[in-house]
Amino acid sequence: MIIRETCVAIWDALHAAVMAQPHKEQWKEIADVFQQTCQFPNCAGAIDGKHIRIKKPVRSGSQYYNYKKYFSFVLFAMCDANYSFRYIDVGSYGSRSDSAVFAHSEFGKMLQDKALDLPEHTALPGTTSPAMPFVFFGDKAFALGENLMRPYSNRGLSLARRVRFWHTRQQMAISPHTHSPQIGDCHIGR
Repeated sequence: MIIRETCVAIWDALHAAVMAQPHKEQWKEIADVFQQTCQFPNCAGAIDGKHIRIKKPVRSGSQYYNYKKYFSFVLFAMCDANYSFRYIDVGSYGSRSDSAVFAHSEFGKMLQDKALDLPEHTALPGTTSPAMPFVFFGDKAFALGENLMRPYSNRGLSLARRVRFWHTRQQMAISPHTHSPQIGDCHIGR
């Protein structure tokens, strides 16, 4: 319990300072870095889910058992072109797909409700029209939408995909008991 209480206290004290929700100007700055490093205009971030292997929690049934045939929970995150996490959601059952975790996350709901304060549609570099929306990109697990793209054989998008979860390739040791909304449902920010 002390670990859970400590994590909650740290989150309550620091989340506004280190994981504040970006505003229009910050989204533009993120998109500028994607344009410079990946040649991908109007990109506000990369999204993906990562299964974190765990020991089977007591009396959990198959909730944590994933399609890869092991027990896990899902780390869903959105990061910028500098490999910085801007949003995380930790603790969804391993049996849930990336798209289901995304749809039920605070980030997914805010994107659906157009509550992320994204910049106005702008023309792509070298064009005058049409004005295009700012987008997030993920793999084929995510449905296409006005603000959500998937990779295609586009060099810029392929480069941008490399940004996704460079951090998560590292071994992570996280407790399987982080499914609490107090700890797991973080908000957008750095």
